[in-house]
Amino acid sequence: MITLSNSRSLDTDTSGDTIQELLEKGGHEVRARKVLPDNLKILQTALRGLLKNKKVQAIITTGGTGLSPTDVTIEAVRPMLDKELAGFNSLFMQLSYPQVKSAAMLSRALAGTMNGRVIFCLPGSPRACKLAMEALILPELGHVRMLLESR
Repeated sequence: MITLSNSRSLDTDTSGDTIQELLEKGGHEVRARKVLPDNLKILQTALRGLLKNKKVQAIITTGGTGLSPTDVTIEAVRPMLDKELAGFNSLFMQLSYPQVKSAAMLSRALAGTMNGRVIFCLPGSPRACKLAMEALILPELGHVRMLLESR
């Protein structure tokens, strides 16, 4: 799990806390957790490192998906994907609309596969992370992992 932020640390990473708590509550183990600055090359290097660890079966990032010049998560991750799960962002925007109204269209959430692992890139908001985890990621994570293991 990676949080991208120029202003957060592990102590102040409430979105990361939310994701970790929900994963563990769902019976999943968080094998690595990092807070990194919003930097494309640093994120890609960290992802390559996680992909070398055979015990890491899924990666979730939070932050860096917005529109500011420092938000580079999508630009870092998309070229590394083997396959993109385009429906993830569409469903996330639909689910977000009742909470944030038209701001839902600003979502640049992303999901796909990378080296036989699934990756989900979520916004930095704890509420958005909770929504994505409970409504989309946790219900399908086991299924996605099973599909990737059968390749």
